[in-house]
Amino acid sequence: MAEVLGRRGSRWRPYRAVVASRVRSQTSYRGGFALDLLSSLLVGVVQLAEVLVLFHSVDSLGGLDLAAVVLVFGIADLSFSLADLVVGHLDTLPTYLRSGTLDVFYLRPQPLLAQLVTSDISLRRVTRIGVAVVALGVGVAVNDVAWTPLLVAFLALVVLTSALTFAAVFVAAAGVQFFLVDAAEATAAAVYGGRYAATQPASVWAKPLVAVFGFAIPMAFTAYLPVVALLDLPGPGWLPGWAGWLAPLAAVWTWAVALLAWRTGVRHYQGGGG
Repeated sequence: MAEVLGRRGSRWRPYRAVVASRVRSQTSYRGGFALDLLSSLLVGVVQLAEVLVLFHSVDSLGGLDLAAVVLVFGIADLSFSLADLVVGHLDTLPTYLRSGTLDVFYLRPQPLLAQLVTSDISLRRVTRIGVAVVALGVGVAVNDVAWTPLLVAFLALVVLTSALTFAAVFVAAAGVQFFLVDAAEATAAAVYGGRYAATQPASVWAKPLVAVFGFAIPMAFTAYLPVVALLDLPGPGWLPGWAGWLAPLAAVWTWAVALLAWRTGVRHYQGGGG
């Protein structure tokens, strides 16, 4: 058993070394790193402020009051920020493809996706996570929910599976880039547009958005539908309220599509030609 654990540990040692080197390089210039943290913090605060400003004009949105929408925002933004911290740099793949430097990754005896995921880490996104944690904490406190061990476990599971769903969207978008090469804006619209859609009540979406972000890219299952289930509210006309309990299945579906897109894209890639 000790030998097996030792082999598994040695398999991940190169990845840990790369991530550690990226962390050291980002924190070596403390002034610049502090500014990066501050700018990321401001982005998170501004996005939360958008929700608060909106409710100066309305009392409810899509059947949810301010307290419920803050809970939706907290879950969605925390999940996205966690995924963005771990795999958000996959959106730099088009740069590797255009310059032909992706071929360097093929020279190493590790899976391509694992190398790309561990090739960088943006610590400045930590402050975004902090804003989301505060929003989630406030949302939990101000909503009238009789928290039982089951509901607490469900909330924790939703944050985890929603982060996995967002991570899968990043991977799927990267897989599509093998075909598009120079259309990062198109996939960014799905990734970051999906993040914005996830922070809003899905009951106000137009039918095209329901088709895209409700089922094809199941952003409604990352926060809105779980909150509807937690608060025991009626769901939108196109899904019952209990559908929020299916959030883990949405993550499984998204990863199945993401891995298919990634595998298809890698097989399509013929090299940089250098």
